[in-house]
Amino acid sequence: MPRPLVALVGRPNVGKSTLFNRLAGRRLAIVEDVPGVTRDRNYADAEWDGREFSVVDTGGFEPDAGGGEPLNALVQRQAQLAVEEAAAVVLVVDGREGLTSVDQAVADLLRRSGKPLFVAVNKVDAARHEGDLPIAEFHRLGLGEVFPVSAEHARGVSELAEAVLQRLAVPRAPPPPEAAEELPEEGADAPRGPIRLAIVGRPNVGKSTFVNALLGQERFVVSDVPGTTRDAIDSAVEHKGQQFIVTDTAGIRRKSGVAQKVEAYSVLRAMRCIDESEVVACLLDAGEAGVEQDARLLGMVAEKGRALVVVVNKWDLGEQGGATQAWYRDELAKRLPFVAWAPMIFTSGRTGKGVAKVLDTAARLMEQYRARFPTHAMNELLERIQVSHPAPLVRGRRVKLYYVAQVAYAPPTFVIQCNRPESVNEHYQRYVENRFREAFGLEVPLRLVYKERQRRSRPPPGAKKA
Repeated sequence: MPRPLVALVGRPNVGKSTLFNRLAGRRLAIVEDVPGVTRDRNYADAEWDGREFSVVDTGGFEPDAGGGEPLNALVQRQAQLAVEEAAAVVLVVDGREGLTSVDQAVADLLRRSGKPLFVAVNKVDAARHEGDLPIAEFHRLGLGEVFPVSAEHARGVSELAEAVLQRLAVPRAPPPPEAAEELPEEGADAPRGPIRLAIVGRPNVGKSTFVNALLGQERFVVSDVPGTTRDAIDSAVEHKGQQFIVTDTAGIRRKSGVAQKVEAYSVLRAMRCIDESEVVACLLDAGEAGVEQDARLLGMVAEKGRALVVVVNKWDLGEQGGATQAWYRDELAKRLPFVAWAPMIFTSGRTGKGVAKVLDTAARLMEQYRARFPTHAMNELLERIQVSHPAPLVRGRRVKLYYVAQVAYAPPTFVIQCNRPESVNEHYQRYVENRFREAFGLEVPLRLVYKERQRRSRPPPGAKKA
C-alpha cells in the first residue's frame, strides 16, 4: 500500500526544510537562513513510531508571486501540486514574526483543498513557559489545531506527527520479525497474479519507445523532447502465459533539474509507481549510462526493496560506437556496485532488439522475489559459511550464528539468530549475503536481520515442573 504523503507548505524562511529533515530523521533538505533556498519539492520516506509515510518539502508559498519573477511562479505551482497530491497538509508559520497577511492568504488557499490541515508554529524554542508560546493568534487561521514546535530542537514535533498520523489512520508496521515466526516452506502455494512492472529512468532515455516496442503498438506518445510523458500509464501485457501490468512513467531527473510544473508533478507519480510495483526496469542511455542521476534512481529502487532489471537502452547506437557488452558491464559494475546483484539487459526500443528479454527476466525475478526457501537448506548453508569463513573476533570474543529462518518474501527476508548481533560488521554481513545469493541463485534484493538469540529463562530453585 502506498505511503500517505504529508506536504509541508508555508511562506519562505519559516523553517519548512528543518521540519522536513526532522520528520525524515536525516538531513536531506538544504537549510539556510535566507528566504527562497528550497526551489523544488523534496521527498522522503519516513517512519514515526512504527508508522510509515512520505513527506514533501516545498518552496516558499507566496500566493501573489505568480505575476512576478517566473521562477517564483514555478515554485508556487510546485507547492500547489504537492498539496493536490498530499493526504494531509501542514502549514508552517514563524512564531517569532507572528501571523502575517501571507500566512492568512496561504491558509485561504489550503482551506479550498479539502485536505486535513494542521498548523505548525515554528521557532518557538525561545519560549520558556506554555503561556509564552505565541500561538493564540494563529487560531484565527481557522485550520484546526495549532502546534507550537521548534524543528531545530525537536520540540513539539512528536505531538504534531502523532496528530497527523492519527488523523490519517496510518497503521503501525508489524513488529520486527522473529525467527520463530518463519514462513511455510516452498511447498506452500506462492502468491499469484499479474506482475507489476514499472519502467523508469531519466528523461529522454527512450522509455516510451521501449514500451511501444514491448506492447507492439503505438500506445504512448513518443518524442525526442525530454519530459513528453507527464503521468504514469498502465497497460496489460501477456507474455508466455504470464500477465504483466506495465507502467510507463515520466522521466526522473535530479532535484535541481525539476523546473517545469508538469515535470514536478511527474516525479511524484513516478516515485509512487516504484512503491506500487514489484519489479522495476530502470532504463539507462547507452550513450551516457551510470551518471549521477542513474545512481540516485537505482539507489532509490534498491532502498525500497524492489526487484530490479538494469536495461541499457539504445544499444544499437552503442554498438555503432564500438562498445561491447562485456566492457559496458565492467564499467557499470565500477560505477554502480550497490546494484551488482541485478541482471543487466541490452536493448533497442527503436529496433525492438532485446525488449522481450525484459519480460522474461521480470518473470524469473518474480519467482525469486516471492520464493520461500527450505529452512534446513538455509541452516546447512549457514553452518558451511561459519566453517569456511568464521565471523571475525570482536574484543577477543567470537561471534556465533546459530540459526536462520525466512520470515517474509517480496523481498526475501531472513532472520539470523546470533550471540552478538551488534558485532556483525558490514563486511561480514555482505559476505553472508553474497553466499546466500550464490547458493540460491538470487538476483533480487534480500534482507538479512541479525537478532540476539532469546535464551530460555531458568525456573527458580525448587520450582516443580508442570
